[in-house]
Amino acid sequence: MNNLLANAWPVLVPFTPVIIIAITLLVVMLSIAMKRSHFLTGTLTVIGLNAGLITLIGQMMGWFGRPEQVVVSGMFIIDPFAQFNMVFIFLSSLACCTLAYPYFKTFKDHKEELYMLLLLSTIGALLMVSAHNLASFFMSLELLSVPLYGMLAYTFMRTRSLESGLKYLVLSATASATLLMGMAFIYASTGTLDFKGIAQALNNVFESPLMIVGAAMMIFGIAFKLSAAPFHIWTPDVYQGAPAPVATYLASVSKVAMMALAIRFMLDAAILALPTVNTLIMVIATLSILFGNLLALRQTNLKRLLGYSSIAHMGYVLVVAVSIGPGAYAITNMYMAMYALTSLGLFGVITLMSSTYKDAGEASELYHYQGLFWRRPVLTGVMTVMLLSMAGVPLTAGFITKFFAIVAAIDGREWFLAAMIILGSALGLFYYLRVMLTLFKRPNKTIEFDALGDWGIQVGGIMVMLVTLIVLYVGVLPNEFFTWATQSIIW
Repeated sequence: MNNLLANAWPVLVPFTPVIIIAITLLVVMLSIAMKRSHFLTGTLTVIGLNAGLITLIGQMMGWFGRPEQVVVSGMFIIDPFAQFNMVFIFLSSLACCTLAYPYFKTFKDHKEELYMLLLLSTIGALLMVSAHNLASFFMSLELLSVPLYGMLAYTFMRTRSLESGLKYLVLSATASATLLMGMAFIYASTGTLDFKGIAQALNNVFESPLMIVGAAMMIFGIAFKLSAAPFHIWTPDVYQGAPAPVATYLASVSKVAMMALAIRFMLDAAILALPTVNTLIMVIATLSILFGNLLALRQTNLKRLLGYSSIAHMGYVLVVAVSIGPGAYAITNMYMAMYALTSLGLFGVITLMSSTYKDAGEASELYHYQGLFWRRPVLTGVMTVMLLSMAGVPLTAGFITKFFAIVAAIDGREWFLAAMIILGSALGLFYYLRVMLTLFKRPNKTIEFDALGDWGIQVGGIMVMLVTLIVLYVGVLPNEFFTWATQSIIW
């Protein structure tokens, strides 16, 4: 027994942050069984997420000795790429937890199970960014997705929330089945589930119809999870119906984890070497940029608008992936990290405006924000910075990441895709500015939703202000962040 522990310990140490979250989940489950307390459950969740984040940072800084390349059963790997994405998964999960506490304070049904679902989904996200095997790919993805079904439909008294959960359940199950069938075809062609093993076997099956169909089916499944066109139809409905903190989670944690896993799969398994797959991703990226921006132009619901916006942003990241191949990890890391933080800021404002929970709905329509500047100037400032960052305006993080995306397309001689990013950014600027102008209009006589008077001293309020400062700092001084993203390599 001692020998078994001695052999397992070096392998398990790099996964300590994930183990901490798993232990936190068990503690939260036991605390709910013994005594239902929203405050206790929320506090335990935050403590566990902070402990996991601090442990992860300690590992990255070398406080516990920097681990070498570590593989568990050939399925998971901890490398700088995984650790970089884990940091933003932890930060996003913490932010969503702090937003969920005041939001669900007046929720009449059980509140505590939401934190269990959030922790379980976060474990799936952490494992996704370290998966390098088709089996771990699927298992970790489902571990992220299944709790999301419950989280989306958590406020089941609202028809839209229940519809949101059911739509995501049905369509996600279809995408998962497609993904699994694609994996089966790839395994039948190559005889291996390991990403690097697939790359090595690719020379022998380069023109195999089974391999091409399998890779295409996997790209379809990944595109659905990323809400990329033409597999985007669920996105605006799910964003609109989901409780605001859960929509925040879906827009940040879920997207970061899925994109990291997709990039690792495409690069490690050398799937981009297949001309058919390359062309397919180019088409998906182009359609995502066009559909996402064009469909967002006439939206009057802010959550639907951000849903369509996310489709376009996933298109921009896929342009980077298809343009520069092996060097894509650095720019995609930067882009997804800043996209997650910006989404936290925007959805954070929506959550603060909608807190506490009301059966009637949320502050999701544009007219709810008309004249917000005149009563909530700081909150308006937060929202303005986030919208400018989404639009890619200079002196914000969004400008830096979008600029690098265009440079990546040009370096890869993908002139058409570079032009699509510029066109998409121009279209995006129109609807982001329309939202900004709404903030400074004459206020409505009747105010349906408003942030609490002391929102700025609440944890959620402090969080959105800190995120705003980070977005501005990276926009003005991006060198350190770019260096960190560049060093976060895939082993």
